[in-house]
Amino acid sequence: MRQSIIIALLITSIWSCAQKKSVIPSLVGGPCEGCEAVLEYNKPLNDVDTLPGFAESGRKMKIEGTVFQPNGKTPAKDVIIYLYHTNQQGYYEAKKDAQSWGKRHGYIRSWVKTNEKGHYTYYTLKPAPYPNRIDPTHIHYTILKPDGKYYYISSVEFRDDPRLKNTAQNPAKAGGGNGIIELVNSGGLLIGTR
Repeated sequence: MRQSIIIALLITSIWSCAQKKSVIPSLVGGPCEGCEAVLEYNKPLNDVDTLPGFAESGRKMKIEGTVFQPNGKTPAKDVIIYLYHTNQQGYYEAKKDAQSWGKRHGYIRSWVKTNEKGHYTYYTLKPAPYPNRIDPTHIHYTILKPDGKYYYISSVEFRDDPRLKNTAQNPAKAGGGNGIIELVNSGGLLIGTR
């Protein structure tokens, strides 16, 4: 009886796997520290999310954008964007129970999945720059396409950041354009579009 149950479960498992399209995640492009964190989500994803810490004190932001197919015109549906940034002191603060890349990237991280129009939105606090460094304030982005290919794109940076001049000679460090956005204050909420 026990063997029959195990065999039935094995057959069901094999049949289920055969019914699904097999996608093996793979890194595209050059070296990317922590890009595999894009695969760590463990919840259903939506096109809108609020990052941890949003209720804390700080400058609240709404960032939205649209992801396009390589032709630059067709919206890209079901693209997962992994994003993370520093806290209000400029550190990637990890929680005591942090797992995997959460130990390095900190707790202010999340994943959004583009809708049928390629659109996504997230709410977060404006991060602080790294202490005692000249790097511009930024939000890291890693992309996971529906075919399993993943890669980083240029971080979101803010046009009003005086540190931005330090990278002006090479503004497009990766794909996805240069990532520099303008923030507009709307009733205390900073709104930006990538």
